[in-house]
Amino acid sequence: MAHQIEQMAYVGDTPWHGLGQQLSRHQPLEVWQQQAGMNWHIEEAPVRFIADDTQHLGSIHSFPEQKVLYRSDTQDPLSVVSQRYKVVQPQEVLEFYRDLTEYAGYELETAGVLKGGRKFWALARSGLSTSLKGQDEVNGYLLLATSCDGSLATVATPTTIRVVCNNTLAIAVDGVSQAIRVPHNTVFDPQRVKRQLGISVSQWSDFMYRMKTLAERKISRKEAAAYFQAVICDVDEVVKDPAKLPNARALNRVQQLYHGEGRGAHLCTAKDTAWGLLNAITEYVDHEKRARNTDNRMDSAWFGQGAVLKDKALTSALALVS
Repeated sequence: MAHQIEQMAYVGDTPWHGLGQQLSRHQPLEVWQQQAGMNWHIEEAPVRFIADDTQHLGSIHSFPEQKVLYRSDTQDPLSVVSQRYKVVQPQEVLEFYRDLTEYAGYELETAGVLKGGRKFWALARSGLSTSLKGQDEVNGYLLLATSCDGSLATVATPTTIRVVCNNTLAIAVDGVSQAIRVPHNTVFDPQRVKRQLGISVSQWSDFMYRMKTLAERKISRKEAAAYFQAVICDVDEVVKDPAKLPNARALNRVQQLYHGEGRGAHLCTAKDTAWGLLNAITEYVDHEKRARNTDNRMDSAWFGQGAVLKDKALTSALALVS
């Protein structure tokens, strides 16, 4: 299989990861379920094994503390988990958005499946939007994702996308992620998650106020070098010969993006500003960071090392305006 995405759907412009089947707007969830490859269920079965024992002629034994999860449509195995593991079905991820799309102005934009069904997600635009200095548009989204292999809790994450470059960034306020995590030993209660999120304009306003301060903060070349070396290479002081640093290639690339090669790098909001520093990192993670394929990059950017790097970049950028 060329991609680990079994199937995916989107509306509007091609999403930042460049994958999927385009749909017309305002489709019912049942269409999304079909077109996004989420029209199957996770089934459970006992773990059984055949003992390699000539005395008992390969007798079959059970392992009652564990269970196998598998796809209802293909019977492909997904994982072996403990009996305490609470499954979240693909359909539940889409159903999470039903009242938000019908009554709260949200619109689904992408949904799909990663790693053969081990992870699945949906992303909806909230309708919130801010334009930095009247020309750099940032839109608000809500991402819900989960896994059935223990690699990811069920996570609802308020997220931003910068339109000019499709860079994604999870919302954090005062250094605290606004994501709500439900571990798989707990039953997923969608209404409780929405209450915990406190989906509101104030959360968005607080975050975008901080992004505006980044766009106002002018950055010297020395500060830029220190920022990138700290975020990418984990060094506390500027090194005169950065070629000797770990991750030197990545360091060189984010600096190129910042100094003019990045999409939107020449906007007044980004040129020689802390906002530009942050977006050089997010563009690198979302669009250029080394990965076996596009869907691995997507997985990393939202859930893995790429997400961690973007969070570190945000924290470091905000430290420049604190």
